[in-house]
Amino acid sequence: MKKLMIIALLFIGGSVMAQASYGVKAGLNYGATGDYENYSQVMGDASTVVDGKEKAGYHLGGFAKFEFLGIFLQPEIVYTSLNTEYSDFDYQVNKIDAPLLLGLNVLGPLNIKAGPSFQYILKNDLENTDLKISDVENEITMGYQVGLGLELGKLGFDARYEGAFKENNAFGDAAIDRNFKIDSRPSQWILSVSYSFN
Repeated sequence: MKKLMIIALLFIGGSVMAQASYGVKAGLNYGATGDYENYSQVMGDASTVVDGKEKAGYHLGGFAKFEFLGIFLQPEIVYTSLNTEYSDFDYQVNKIDAPLLLGLNVLGPLNIKAGPSFQYILKNDLENTDLKISDVENEITMGYQVGLGLELGKLGFDARYEGAFKENNAFGDAAIDRNFKIDSRPSQWILSVSYSFN
């Protein structure tokens, strides 16, 4: 009987101590997608691989946070625009990100967080060129995010890195014996400001 009472008290105490909050966030991201590869249909011809140059993009969305004894779970839904500059054109990817982060309050207002990030690619386009590109191989993929956070009252500040586990290529249409593909997976730094409503 005493054990049941202790468990009940711990459960009630934990429920009282648990905190739930939600809010909005927005910010800038800086990074690039993967390699651009230009190759020939002729067997034996070497391909040309070009790294993308990082450019700034933006993101905005909402989050929820469930905290218990200094540990928290933070799911988010975020619209992200990621831009990359290649030698002859720019490549833009618009996507919905859904990170599910596990965090720990480490020192005062400072926290660390990491977890998987699911993404749904809405659109990928080439800019400043006549070349055309197909849809990506997989509209839904999974990557990861890891970073630091700072909470000052209702305001929050985040710095994170986002990466991906495997390639997700989009292929170009053949034009004058010219084929190409671009790896759409992100490699970017994310800087955010958030506001909690409660």
